[in-house]
Amino acid sequence: MSTTFGALGISADLVAALDEVGITAPFPVQSLTIPDLLEGRDVCGKAKTGSGKTLAFGLAVVERVQRAQPGRPAALVMVPTRELATQVAAELTPLAAVRNLSVRAVYGGTDLDRQSSALRKGVDIVVATPGRLIDLIERKAVSLTDIGLVVLDEADRMADMGFLPQVEWVLRRLPDPHQTLLFSATLDSDVDHLIQTYVKSPARHEVESEAPTVENMEHRFLKVHQMDKVKVVSSIAAGVFRTLVFVRTKHGADRLVVQLRKEGAKAEVLHGGLTQGARQRALQRFTAGDVGLLVATDVAARGLDIDGVDVVVHFDPPEDHKAYLHRSGRTARAGETGVAVSLLLWD
Repeated sequence: MSTTFGALGISADLVAALDEVGITAPFPVQSLTIPDLLEGRDVCGKAKTGSGKTLAFGLAVVERVQRAQPGRPAALVMVPTRELATQVAAELTPLAAVRNLSVRAVYGGTDLDRQSSALRKGVDIVVATPGRLIDLIERKAVSLTDIGLVVLDEADRMADMGFLPQVEWVLRRLPDPHQTLLFSATLDSDVDHLIQTYVKSPARHEVESEAPTVENMEHRFLKVHQMDKVKVVSSIAAGVFRTLVFVRTKHGADRLVVQLRKEGAKAEVLHGGLTQGARQRALQRFTAGDVGLLVATDVAARGLDIDGVDVVVHFDPPEDHKAYLHRSGRTARAGETGVAVSLLLWD
């Protein structure tokens, strides 16, 4: 595999921009997919959150799109959640700036008129959740007429969350020809239907090394008394930079964050009962390092892409093995190390 972005075909100006932020060597998913992406081929990538896929398709988008007309973006990225839309847009924005391209994230729970106005003025790359995108299309705030490249990010999540009808609604309205890039943790079932119907003779790539493994993640199981669980979490968080704590319910999350704050911990909470603004503030404070502890429900954490999580704590037990892996996979990402801690109660 190529060891530099230049060898993969990325232009010198973008390579320089990556160097400035310390990104010098591509991850496997980038080495595998970027050459096909730059050739204009449709691509299906089996890759999990944290694998480096956003940079892979982000570089391809910036390399291949031209400045757009007002209300007619040149590229579209569809994602399952508002948080992921914000994160993808944040990662694409500095790359796009190298070519004087603009990026805008649009999603539900925020002012529709403001988003409509921004798109009508002109945006080159749109990152959108499917439902909000349809709202904007129906309001004629945005047209798909000039879309030359579409990315379906975390397609399996969009299927799990019931968004495939909206995704297909959009895909049926894209002009031909266009390039389609699909990234998903799985490529079977509903995702395979998308591939068979909307992706043309794709190059398929699979990165085996992204799953949490014993090599890069330490799994600890601590037996504690119920009365000591909060103190244990507070002690764990005190020794590391970022700790993500999983609970099952909104009420449990709210209660735990109050208890942790009483222990002196700087903590934020993330669940579906909060307003969109409150969710964004909590996430921003955690990612910026203003607080080192984030308490989240499984549903609220879906699609989050947070780098540098040192420890994941299973405060409440996960529903099943798949949920355990999904929670734990928030640490030890992209080759880094991490610890997953499960709190088990004494009988």
